[in-house]
Amino acid sequence: MTTDHQDTDTTILDTDVLVVGAGPAGLMLATELRLGGAEVVVVDQRPGPTTESRASTLHARTMEILDSRGLLDELGTPPCEPRGHFGGVPLDLTLPSSHPGQWKVAQTRTEELLQRRAAVLGADLRRRHQLLSLEEKSEGAGRDEAGRGGVGRGGVEAEAIGPYGPVRIRARYLVGCDGEDSTVRRLVRAPFPGRDAARELLRADVSGVEVADRRFQRLEHGLAIAATREGVTRVMVHEFGRPAAERDGAEPDFAEVTDVWKRVTGEDISQGTPLWVNAFGDANRQLAHYRHGRVLFAGDAAHRQMPSGGQALNLGVQDAFNLGWKLAAVVRGSAGEDLLDTYHAERHTVGRQVLANIRAQVELLLGGPEVEPARALLTELVALDGVRQHLAGMISGLGIRYDVEGPEIHSDEHPLLGRRLPDAWLEPAEGGARRRTTELLRTGRGLLLSLDGDGAPALRATAAPWSDRVAFVADRPAAGGPLPAGQALLVRPDGYVAWAGSGPAGLARALTRWFGTLAADD
Repeated sequence: MTTDHQDTDTTILDTDVLVVGAGPAGLMLATELRLGGAEVVVVDQRPGPTTESRASTLHARTMEILDSRGLLDELGTPPCEPRGHFGGVPLDLTLPSSHPGQWKVAQTRTEELLQRRAAVLGADLRRRHQLLSLEEKSEGAGRDEAGRGGVGRGGVEAEAIGPYGPVRIRARYLVGCDGEDSTVRRLVRAPFPGRDAARELLRADVSGVEVADRRFQRLEHGLAIAATREGVTRVMVHEFGRPAAERDGAEPDFAEVTDVWKRVTGEDISQGTPLWVNAFGDANRQLAHYRHGRVLFAGDAAHRQMPSGGQALNLGVQDAFNLGWKLAAVVRGSAGEDLLDTYHAERHTVGRQVLANIRAQVELLLGGPEVEPARALLTELVALDGVRQHLAGMISGLGIRYDVEGPEIHSDEHPLLGRRLPDAWLEPAEGGARRRTTELLRTGRGLLLSLDGDGAPALRATAAPWSDRVAFVADRPAAGGPLPAGQALLVRPDGYVAWAGSGPAGLARALTRWFGTLAADD
């Protein structure tokens, strides 16, 4: 367990994983680490979940992730909009999913939800703590003479300042989830190639104004967006040709927003009351490596992008969901450190693809009259369902397919291999009520799902040595569903299919790759 003791005036914490940042990515990571059996301390400078109206969209894959951990009931039924956009061009996001479309959930609600779950699972969340320094230790960090902590062979030692004085935290691993201006990234001096912002959108939440809703309205002098919910109007505006300002971390004042809004739209909103004002630019950067020894990165600390289409928060949550179970397995000793290399391989690729589509969207959104031919062509192309599905899969996260076999393995490719397990109904082989595949993922363990209904003794025998980390279920797929009857699927804790087949060939190899050495050898 995480231990806490005093050394003179310094509080000392020993733990398995230190997470820096308690935004959506950091809190999701904390829940997954605890679900996987790792001790975790989370530090964050803020006194509580954000009160700012930042990201407000959860895409289909993120909703599926929350559902797979039993978190959706607390959200109720948020508004859902099937239509999104690509660079301001309307795009139907509907794809096969339990939660198609985009769901309107304020970031503060997302953070509150994940913080409650992390606390219930036993994460140690330390608010008002600022990270000052970190050092990777080659031997012994995080393990004292009494055996507290979890670092027998190397780790990370971090210094922070909290409301009651200095804090030293010794951990086996540290994960930076501390946003686009990441302190962890600066301290590690991690290469962060890309480009700084050249253009920006000004954004404000305003009460006391009456403005017609605008959905990416391109006018002669710029782009204007407005939407009113519960008496508050969010306006966003970009003036064509206006460069991003040098703000040095400061936010614009409301007068700047009203001036640009008037120049672009001709409307005066200066009589309104600003509730929140900010600016976000089109900077586009990505870490060269998501892992630096025992320091890893997730969320905006790993990639910086304009949040076009609500992709930034969702990308970060999905980073954490990929990393959490892997890091917990390494900390427990059931998997080797090479499992962490698959985090970089998988999520760096996804991040690169997302940043590329955002760069394209920025040109379509903020470019002047010169981009109109491209916008007209894209409008024609999205009417083709193949194009629409490709773009919708990219934005929603539903199109992700990981290389789960690795470059050294070349097998006959199964259509579900590397993709998320579809949400589908199952008929229990031994009777009882139907259940959804999503329900089988709630524990955070791996899953070997036999779909022939006969118990598949050869599969069960092959997987038996991994029974402490992989559940075996033999059910029949409901008729007409997306699952292949008569086959079996090995599903990782994050819901992605790591092996598929009708017999045990290749199963032991996949179990070893993703779930480590045999339980008998642990």
